[in-house]
Amino acid sequence: MITLQDCLGCCDLTEEEVLAIAEHENISEMGAIALGHYLVHMDQGPQVIFRLIADDIRAAQARNDCQHVRELLHVLHHFIRAHPDAAPKVHPWHKVI
Repeated sequence: MITLQDCLGCCDLTEEEVLAIAEHENISEMGAIALGHYLVHMDQGPQVIFRLIADDIRAAQARNDCQHVRELLHVLHHFIRAHPDAAPKVHPWHKVI
């Protein structure tokens, strides 16, 4: 029998990244593994995953769930380090007003 951990080992994402996708899309972990595997290997897919995690962060901020915001920020940081092409070329916080 193939386990969830077996599938995680094949998708090039961490469990936390998969859970962020599952949270955003409101799907099962197995569905998130399949979606994440698909996205991480397609053009512009890592950027889509970046946006999904960023959306989860915004939703946690809106709920004032500071602990989850911190957890997701760590997930996003790890994702960008593993997939540097996912980071936006221009960050909105870099603009000088």
